[in-house]
Amino acid sequence: MKKNQQVLAAVLVSMATLATITPTNAQEVKTVASVDLKRYAGKWYEIAKIPNSFQKKCLSSTTAEYTPREDGQIDVRNRCKTADGFDEALGVAKVVPGSNNSKLQVRFAPAWLSWIPMVWGDYWIMELDEQYSLVTVGSPSREYLWLLSRTPTISEDQYENAINNATKQGFDTSRVVKSKP
Repeated sequence: MKKNQQVLAAVLVSMATLATITPTNAQEVKTVASVDLKRYAGKWYEIAKIPNSFQKKCLSSTTAEYTPREDGQIDVRNRCKTADGFDEALGVAKVVPGSNNSKLQVRFAPAWLSWIPMVWGDYWIMELDEQYSLVTVGSPSREYLWLLSRTPTISEDQYENAINNATKQGFDTSRVVKSKP
C-alpha cells in the first residue's frame, strides 16, 4: 500500500511539473490590454474553434455563459447540442494576476483538485471589440482557439478578420472549423 502511495505521489509531482512547461514560440500570444469582466459576463455563442477532445460530442448550439462571483472568480457554464440531447459542463475561472483580466484560467475538474496545475486551462482574450460582442480566445500553446459572439452568427468579414488576426498570432487556422448554430 505504501508503495502505491509513493507511485501516486511521484506521478502527481511529474504531472504538475509537466503542466508548467510551455513550448517556446517566436512570440508570445498577445492579449487585449484589459477586460471589464462585468461587461464580458453573460452568454456567448461559439462561431468557430480549433477542434479539441473535450468538445468532440458537440454537434451544434454551443454556448458559454460567464457569471461573476463575489469572491472575484467567474462561474462558467458551457453547453452544446449532442446526438443524445444537450451536454453541459460547469466550471470556474480565475483571473491571472497582473493581466488586467485579459488572461484567465478555467477549471472544470472538481474543486478538491484545484491545487493541481494541470486541471486549469488557459483562456487568453486575444481580441475583443469595443461593444463586447465579438471575442477571440486562445491559449499560449496555440492548441486552443475559439471565436465567440453575442449572437449565433456573424458576418463573413468579421469571421475573416478574426481568423486573419489569429493567423498573425501564430495559430494554425487551417484547423479552424465553423460551428453550427
